[in-house]
Amino acid sequence: MIKQLSKETYPSSRQETNTKEIVSAVLEGILKKKGKDLVSLDLTEIENSVCKYFIICHGDSNKQVEALADSVLEVVKQETGEKVWHKEGLNTATWVLLDYSDVVVHIFQKEYRDFYKLEDLWADAKLTRHDDNK
Repeated sequence: MIKQLSKETYPSSRQETNTKEIVSAVLEGILKKKGKDLVSLDLTEIENSVCKYFIICHGDSNKQVEALADSVLEVVKQETGEKVWHKEGLNTATWVLLDYSDVVVHIFQKEYRDFYKLEDLWADAKLTRHDDNK
């Protein structure tokens, strides 16, 4: 028998707060290692989307892509206590995917990002550009 979780077990306001904390920590981890063309896609208004947020950036080399992924993993764990649910691509570091359930992070090398054009696939999403020029 599968036990269904009630709203009292996981209140939506706490889930939303945690999601926003994860987004913030991911952005911090990417900016810390100088990720390029950092964007977030808000998918919350898109019916049947796979998650609430996509965060996309690229690095100039395998080493930078790997460093960006490591930084995200570290900062999210430190800031929120959350561990990544699933990760792919660290062995080649051409396209790394970090899945935090409601937040999915895509870290590319530029040529792969240009080829797959994830931002265009989710054109209905609200896109926000982030940079560290504050």
